[in-house]
Amino acid sequence: MQNKKIFILLSLVLATLACTMGIGGPEYPDETIPVSPLYVESMQAQFKAAFEAGAKGDDIILTITESQITSYLTYKFEGEKTPLFTDPQVYLRDGKMTIYGKATQGYFVATIKIVLAVGIDEEGQPDMRIESANFGPLPVPESLASGLSAILKEAYTGAVGPVATGFRIEKIGIRDGFLVMLGKVK
Repeated sequence: MQNKKIFILLSLVLATLACTMGIGGPEYPDETIPVSPLYVESMQAQFKAAFEAGAKGDDIILTITESQITSYLTYKFEGEKTPLFTDPQVYLRDGKMTIYGKATQGYFVATIKIVLAVGIDEEGQPDMRIESANFGPLPVPESLASGLSAILKEAYTGAVGPVATGFRIEKIGIRDGFLVMLGKVK
């Protein structure tokens, strides 16, 4: 009987160690952003068409939706061994990009919320600055700012690809679920 109790206790301890424990954090908004590879493909096709038109010297207008950037991040993180976070949801509202996700640290999982201000750097490229980051009870990783900025810039350059050679953003805005960039190929 004693061996049976030890076995059950050991089984419970091992089961607990094998699982992760949710430890809270900010709540995701009620509205869920849909994810599909079709959104990523549509973003890439849209960018390609815009740059082909821009090769004539006309202004280029690029529009990224919440579904496109959320889908891009979802598939990007799925391919990584240790992603910065998982289950991304990107909201483009009121001049800000707000990203929700799940961050894992050891056996603990917390919901995160990152608010970014998006602007233009001196080279006419997107400039993303973290205004706030909430990782629930987990410490905010030191690499968050540079890592997230690099991933989002990769989303921009990866979607645009080689057709973006010489593209400079002149204006950028976020509103009502859209990130819109106006620029020229120089």
